[in-house]
Amino acid sequence: MATPGVTDEYINRAASPVDVHQEKDRTDFTRVDQEVAKYTSDDVVYISPEKNDELRRKIDRRVLVIMITTYFLQAIDKGTMSFASIMGIVTDTGLKGQEYSWMTTVIYMVILVVEYPQNWIITKVPIAKYLSFSIVAWGAVLAATAACNNFSSLVAVRALLGLFESVCQPAFIVLSAMWYKREEQAARVTYWYMMNGAQQVVGGLLAYCFSLITGGPLKSWQWLFLVYGVISVIYGVFVGWYMPDSPMRAKCFSEEDKKLMVERVRDNQTGLQSRKFRMDHAIEALKDPQVWGYGLIALTTTLPTSGLGAFQGIIIKSFGFTLLETQLLAMVLGFYIIIVLLGSVWIVKRTNQNLLVMLGFVIPSFIGTALLMTISPDTKPKKIGLLICYYITLSFWSAQTLALSMISRNVAGTTKKSVAIATNFVFWSAGNSIGPQVFLSWDAPKYFIAFATHIGCYVLLVIVIIGLRFYLTHQNNKRDRMAAAGMVEADPKNLVHGFEDLTDKQNLSFRYVY
Repeated sequence: MATPGVTDEYINRAASPVDVHQEKDRTDFTRVDQEVAKYTSDDVVYISPEKNDELRRKIDRRVLVIMITTYFLQAIDKGTMSFASIMGIVTDTGLKGQEYSWMTTVIYMVILVVEYPQNWIITKVPIAKYLSFSIVAWGAVLAATAACNNFSSLVAVRALLGLFESVCQPAFIVLSAMWYKREEQAARVTYWYMMNGAQQVVGGLLAYCFSLITGGPLKSWQWLFLVYGVISVIYGVFVGWYMPDSPMRAKCFSEEDKKLMVERVRDNQTGLQSRKFRMDHAIEALKDPQVWGYGLIALTTTLPTSGLGAFQGIIIKSFGFTLLETQLLAMVLGFYIIIVLLGSVWIVKRTNQNLLVMLGFVIPSFIGTALLMTISPDTKPKKIGLLICYYITLSFWSAQTLALSMISRNVAGTTKKSVAIATNFVFWSAGNSIGPQVFLSWDAPKYFIAFATHIGCYVLLVIVIIGLRFYLTHQNNKRDRMAAAGMVEADPKNLVHGFEDLTDKQNLSFRYVY
């Protein structure tokens, strides 16, 4: 059965093991989403490398650019509180004791509660339109922060910020799996995730500019929240107009390109979309060791990052630097994060070893944290050395990014992926909620308890990464033995089930990346 609208220039149905057995093993279209079924068939379509590159560039311009920009805005919006902490918000709103820590914790407590409902909604609605609404909503909430004058009002707006921002990362993982081939996804996830570093660079510079405002009806930190909020609202409206919901609904592309965009992700073997909730998939997700492994990676990486992020200004300033120096030095940290994330994905691309690369980037975090706990900033060289130690502690961030890309590549079936993503971000939210709380006000400025907790996280992270590698290699080896024994369903070249809503365990031709 030919695929209508696709020219012969891009199709090559060379003989393969699947062709020989296709009478025995064909696509079950009752399990394929109706929108997807209109753009695919039983036949595997070959797309030339040139056409594939052209399609990827078109997708990058419409989807990747939006993901990168959106995540940058979200990161800089979240980072406003850290910069505002040394611009007067603590004094102006009368925050005492651990109340400042709750400004970060409350966001992630809300995300922890709403993550499963959000992921269910993402599978049911036009994803780009829902993302657009969420951006507009969090922009309005951010702008309203400028009107807050006490702890209660700040907690309320920060909770709403968590509610609306909770859609961002789960939606991006779904979008990455929907639009990109498996070998492209690690880089794409890294591109938008490294905006955490970019916001440090741009945010530090902008925060310094805002801190120069000393007169007028609003304080400098109020202008910071108001301006960022208005920009987010305007941008959110643009996203609803510019970004397509899926390859099937992308009016900006020709029908021929839409068919090929669907076909190019067939060999991901993770499906494309499904509006049907499958209870057996949800149960399988909750029983799958890799799902819990990714969750533990999220917990052991976000707990340190959230605390280090929320207290970065306070920590750097405690080394003896001025307000201006602290704002500018935060920019250097951003550059370092970008280098770590790009460097890790480059090594993965060269070696195809995700988990081993994660292990390598955890080592500097052990060293940097240990030195922060043992050295006092009593001389200028020590201050500079401690600053460098603070930077290199963030090396473990590559594990968080690569783990997110592994969820999109290793978990198949719409319902299972939804549950896996929600589970991951429940752990992610728990880590982010706990992170600022281990920085106890009475333990300042050394924060020995916080850094000791971070060391414990790194130890658990190493154990989880090693366990995941053994588990995933075992699963692949077992399926390779099935294929070698002649089982057609286990042949990795068998792509006829690529668009059926099958989980990675149900589809024996699926292979895990590790």
